[in-house]
Amino acid sequence: MNPEKPINRRRAVQSLGLAGAGTLAGVSARAEGPGQGESGSKGLAGGAKLLPTRKLGRNGPMVPMLAMGGDMESTSALGLINRAWALGMRYYDTAQKYGRAHEEEIYRRWFAAHPERRKEIFLVSKDYPKARGPEELLEMIDVRLKALGTDYLDLYFIHQLCPEVYGADSVNWGKSDVFRKVAETLKASGKVKMVGFSCHGGPEYIQAAADGGFLDALMVQYTPFYERGGAFDRALTACHEKGIGLIAMKTLRHAGEVPKRLPEFEKLGLTTHQALLHAVWSDPRISAICNSVRNFDQMKSSIASAHGYKAPLDVSLVERLRDVVLASRRSMCPGCPSCDANVASTSFAYRDVARYVTYFEQDNNRASRELYHALPKTARLASAGELEALRDGCAYGIDYPEIAARALRYFA
Repeated sequence: MNPEKPINRRRAVQSLGLAGAGTLAGVSARAEGPGQGESGSKGLAGGAKLLPTRKLGRNGPMVPMLAMGGDMESTSALGLINRAWALGMRYYDTAQKYGRAHEEEIYRRWFAAHPERRKEIFLVSKDYPKARGPEELLEMIDVRLKALGTDYLDLYFIHQLCPEVYGADSVNWGKSDVFRKVAETLKASGKVKMVGFSCHGGPEYIQAAADGGFLDALMVQYTPFYERGGAFDRALTACHEKGIGLIAMKTLRHAGEVPKRLPEFEKLGLTTHQALLHAVWSDPRISAICNSVRNFDQMKSSIASAHGYKAPLDVSLVERLRDVVLASRRSMCPGCPSCDANVASTSFAYRDVARYVTYFEQDNNRASRELYHALPKTARLASAGELEALRDGCAYGIDYPEIAARALRYFA
């Protein structure tokens, strides 16, 4: 790992990049403009329309700019998938572990009932090659395909690539000959069309993928308020220039408890959360947002936001969003130099703990307790001094002492 030197929070907040108009003038916008994709205006039964599309990387297909995120409650998953289809969503993201390792089975039943739909969607799944690294994917892919009831995936990810899960050496996987050969073999087999990883590590993981240049797409934790010119910004640009598709995730997780509506965005017909999605789409490097959907209202709101996006948000509006988000009560850092650097200096799994607290509070996700207790005891404990140092270093002011206390209260 080669994280940047920790930065002062006041200076960091002042220099956070704005993904609005004009801030990425030097970036070549390979992504198609919303609504310009061939599926952007096709009508469906009931008056619904397919979502607008953007190109995924240099050699990838046109994909909807909004993906149906996974890890749904098993009791509501099939209904949400069907409603998403009816409302024009054609990009579905799942994983081996989602739905307590049963979500893929729900998709299998869906494909069995509607076999014609498989070729009309962009399907993503993910795996954890923890034992032997990328080479395990060559065996794991058959398990994924059987679980899903399909003979190919449009995109296959290593799930949650970060040092906490795969060790410090995993930072080099994105540029390793081993992973390169695995990706080539998977695609040559016809079982997978694209290969990449979902990134839970720091920007050095994204940069490694750019250095390797052989992966097709990455899913990255993304906030439109990144440090302009910082390691994350540079790594995104490097991937974009290499033709690697970029998919944003956890875009609303980092927002905290923001007001549902603000006058500046009501004038545009947007809720605050819809405006945050627009701020992400304002970055031409981003092809799509993978949006976790827990209920029908969330789905409708996000779909309306995708259809309503016409042009990048004005910089002043992104600044307003930034101020509101930074003033809110938040439990997850979207990635800053200090938090990225501290992974190697403490056994406390603060990024995982913060994520489980967020899932519990935002979604009432009961599986969060199981995930928390699956962590080694040493990864759940930290001294007061360690927690205070994490909080004081975080550019986004995440209150790690409070988050650790809430985790103990929720999951004891």
